[in-house]
Amino acid sequence: MENRYGRLASWVYNLDKPVGRSFGDVEYYRQLLGECAGPVLEPAVGNGRILVPLLKAGFAVEGFDTSEEMLGYCREACRTHDVAANLTRRRFEDFAYDRKFAAIIIPAGSLQLITDAAAASAVLRRFHQHLLPGGKLVLDLDAIDGFLGPSGALRSWTTEEGELLTLMDHRVETDYIAQTTLSHLRYEHWRSGNLAATELDLFKLRWWGVEEFALALYAAGFTDVVVSGNYQRGRRPRKGDQVVTFEATRPASGTA
Repeated sequence: MENRYGRLASWVYNLDKPVGRSFGDVEYYRQLLGECAGPVLEPAVGNGRILVPLLKAGFAVEGFDTSEEMLGYCREACRTHDVAANLTRRRFEDFAYDRKFAAIIIPAGSLQLITDAAAASAVLRRFHQHLLPGGKLVLDLDAIDGFLGPSGALRSWTTEEGELLTLMDHRVETDYIAQTTLSHLRYEHWRSGNLAATELDLFKLRWWGVEEFALALYAAGFTDVVVSGNYQRGRRPRKGDQVVTFEATRPASGTA
């Protein structure tokens, strides 16, 4: 099953996480990329919440996403902020470029959309292949707590035009062996008290143990893995952290 961001899901995402909003990640990635010289790739670029500030800071960033709706928001954000970016529709599993990057970044836990462990490991190897020698892979994973908390919450957003969007998140399956959760996400668009549109997404995610993912990075050919909690670089994750960030380096010499 492939997770998707359709029209309503992308609209809600853009309302909830607009360009200009940071959870500490924008500043973290901007500081870290200051150590990298060369082009940057952001897979699962979404609406450009991270990409646009990095472009405005002078970094050469491009991105891809599987959702044409999300790419539409990203392109519009680039136009609004007067920055240019190469944005294409691609997938984690088979993306390919004829050049290599100084860094690949994946904020916001997007890698957890790949719910098969073997497929995720193959994607890590693909990242490795697309990095320059000495290049860095930096990505966030959500802590396991967020997967196992209560479900059934109803959230809502009001647009500038006074229209209402709602989201009901109901977890229907937790597979402790595969380390996955499956949720039904029901999006609704209300206009003048009438239901204008609805959308049901089946949303599946995989959680990783900290040491498990570090080993997966080493197995993919990376070295010098640094694990940080809650965007405090170099501080080991601890109980209560919401985000775990991994930095890994493609060796300066060795096999491609």
